[in-house]
Amino acid sequence: MTNMKPHTFRYDYQPALAQTIKQMVQQALAEDLNTLKDGSDITAELIPELQQIKATLISREAGILCGKDWFNAVFKQLDGDVKINWMADDGDRLNAGMEICRLQGSARAILTGERTAMNLLQTLSGTATVTAQYVAQLTGSNCRLLDTRKTIPGFRLAQKYAVTCGGGHNHRIGLFDAFLIKENHILACGGIAKAVRQANDNHPEHPVEVEVENLAELEQALNADADVIMLDNFSNADKIAAVRLNQ
Repeated sequence: MTNMKPHTFRYDYQPALAQTIKQMVQQALAEDLNTLKDGSDITAELIPELQQIKATLISREAGILCGKDWFNAVFKQLDGDVKINWMADDGDRLNAGMEICRLQGSARAILTGERTAMNLLQTLSGTATVTAQYVAQLTGSNCRLLDTRKTIPGFRLAQKYAVTCGGGHNHRIGLFDAFLIKENHILACGGIAKAVRQANDNHPEHPVEVEVENLAELEQALNADADVIMLDNFSNADKIAAVRLNQ
């Protein structure tokens, strides 16, 4: 990307996270327990109802932790008396063999929730870990790593959050908080300048980003005063030329 203005993407999804976490966990438990039809963990019901256990979650490999609130929410929804003691926070780097957290409480609740809780934690930690690997490659540059809308359906805000835990930055959250004018939009609007002008007329409060496929289109987007310009499949030589054009 080029021509990026500071703090262009401003949509704050943090207030929505708590409700998102609750809904995600409810859905995950519902599909595992068939709670919509009064289902349950029939295997865990073999265990005496009052039996208590302790459990420890250990990292098998190095990575970045993400998803504590999702993990906690699983056991909160199953049994609010399950106690979880964390040894790391979201965004912390984990080493192989490291204790991540310890649980204590109902054997039924812990064994029922363990896989759902770990699936959520592993998925989000995986997103954060891969993000951190790419961020590390940008060390010493002025570049920032942005994410995309290519998230797992239903995991949009969760994976956006995970990107920030890995040191990345959020791009637009969805189709509602920023324009991203691509080839088909340009053709339908009659050109880059017209598309940018119409976007600013329709929603001047939202940033306007244009995806360009060559240097000629880049010049048009610069002349149209797009807030952000995305370079689509540019060669390294053309990327260098694009940066010079923007200086």
